[in-house]
Amino acid sequence: MTSNSTKYSDLKQRVLAGVVGAALIVSGIFFSAWTFFAVFFIIAVFTLLEFYKLVGQEEVRPLKYWGTFLGLVIYTLVFLGEKNVIESKYYLILFPAIAIMFLIKLYDKKDKKPFSGIAFTLLGIIYIAAPMSLLSVLAFSKGDYNPAIIFGVIFLHWASDTGAYFAGTAFGKTRLFERISPKKSWEGSVGGAVLTGVVAMVLAHYFPSISQLEWLLMAAIVVVAGTYGDLVESLFKRSIQIKDSGTIIPGHGGFLDRFDGLLISIPFIVILFKL
Repeated sequence: MTSNSTKYSDLKQRVLAGVVGAALIVSGIFFSAWTFFAVFFIIAVFTLLEFYKLVGQEEVRPLKYWGTFLGLVIYTLVFLGEKNVIESKYYLILFPAIAIMFLIKLYDKKDKKPFSGIAFTLLGIIYIAAPMSLLSVLAFSKGDYNPAIIFGVIFLHWASDTGAYFAGTAFGKTRLFERISPKKSWEGSVGGAVLTGVVAMVLAHYFPSISQLEWLLMAAIVVVAGTYGDLVESLFKRSIQIKDSGTIIPGHGGFLDRFDGLLISIPFIVILFKL
């Protein structure tokens, strides 16, 4: 009885947090390009800080605040560049900013493995800041700011996660990748794929500026790359022996837990629209 009550409470908490978070994200995406920028800027801040805090538990001293700052500079430059506010020459700022990391470590007397710290700092930028920055490339991929693309990508990810969660809970028996994630099942993945495909068809009806084929290809990328994104983050968490990346989102864990699939799928979706 207590177990069922706990499960219901967790589900209720998960749904409530999901609805509130979704409302804020969707509002930011559709209101304007600048609110889109602000929403994912905040998400990038929390995700980067969360990542650096986690890797810092493994006797590694990443440049937590400089790495976060540098990741946000990249995110901002890409957005302003795609919006035609600045010229491409301003990307040159990144090179001295990266070089400063080595100078900081040169004066860090407490760090016995400075290059490990530098490596993990760069990993956070590559793993989190770069894909977040590519959201702006995607948003402006058809010229002007197109909120439908960003909304669609986010909504497809939610559909995939939701379908996989409920199908896996109800029917999950065959483990998908037991060594990395014992709870994920093939049945859950199929459920996620089916719901994502249905949502893609609905999105194609309401947002015809993107073709039905493009929506379906996006859905396929989300299902495959998004699943691998979850597995990559599970591998990361297992390597440092933690269950959730954080506790900031009730019922969902941390920001990295919520956006892990997005980080892997975005580069492939950008290629779909740009190439």
